[in-house]
Amino acid sequence: MSTVEQTLIVAPTEPSDAGITANAAAPGTTSAPAQPVAKAASPARAALRQFLRSPSGVAGAIMLLLLILVAILGPILWPTDPLEIVGLPFAPPDPDALLGTDYLGRDVLAGLIHGGRATMTVGAVAAFITIIIGVSVGALSGFFGGWIDSLLVKISEFFQVLPPLLFAMVLVTLFGPKLTTITIAIGAVSWTPAARLTRAEFMRLRDLDFIKASRAAGAGNWHLIMRVVLPNALPPIIVSATLAIGVAILFEGGLSFLGLGDPNTMSWGLMIGQNRNYVLDAWWAVTFPGAAIFLAVLAVSLVGDGINDAVNPRLRRR
Repeated sequence: MSTVEQTLIVAPTEPSDAGITANAAAPGTTSAPAQPVAKAASPARAALRQFLRSPSGVAGAIMLLLLILVAILGPILWPTDPLEIVGLPFAPPDPDALLGTDYLGRDVLAGLIHGGRATMTVGAVAAFITIIIGVSVGALSGFFGGWIDSLLVKISEFFQVLPPLLFAMVLVTLFGPKLTTITIAIGAVSWTPAARLTRAEFMRLRDLDFIKASRAAGAGNWHLIMRVVLPNALPPIIVSATLAIGVAILFEGGLSFLGLGDPNTMSWGLMIGQNRNYVLDAWWAVTFPGAAIFLAVLAVSLVGDGINDAVNPRLRRR
């Protein structure tokens, strides 16, 4: 046999595993069912799951929920008018007045229940005003930059250097010690931290690739601010809004303690302010509303910490 004939001889090949597999999967045969792909949890559900893993956050949420329920349902269960004189002044706690009476003979328990509604309403509404003003100023400043940023930063610095409590006292004195005036005054003097936070977030996000892609796709400035940048800047803003409620509650207590509370609406701060001179004679008239303010601020702070743990991606990976 010649060399050319030897090179033309090819050895027979064995059927490979791939061929066997291909033949096994021929048409007309049934294949193994595909495994279902697990769906990724939504950001809201993931944040809620992470929040429920925080013992302090859950404890704060339970405390806050109990305080809100007492403020809502308390007047139904304890219908005594908090401004009505029900006994002798400085009466100690007894079956008729479970937490005693104040310097005028008013029921302290009724004041706590009705005052909680006013105090927490002031805290929530004032925090809402704070976030609306702060986010608006910070978003415009951080997104547009340039002379708009310089102007809004100067305005923020002007409000920042003013003592907030003193500024709020001036506003309440000028427009009258009403609950509405107190709420607006607290919101008007407390927005600068939210503005700085929002400005920093917008400046960080405005030059990222997905913002540039949205702009290249034809999105306008307001669409980018409201639909693209703001949703991505919300997590720290939500935490700031939660903590602003506690600050507003303390603000209301401070103004009422200084005699600038609404005398026609019972609140925890007003109870402390009106009875502060008699703390040695009737400790219960000051201690119980002070403890209520402490618990409310503590609950809001714990909820804020839990939300921070839930929305912070670095803590979520732990």
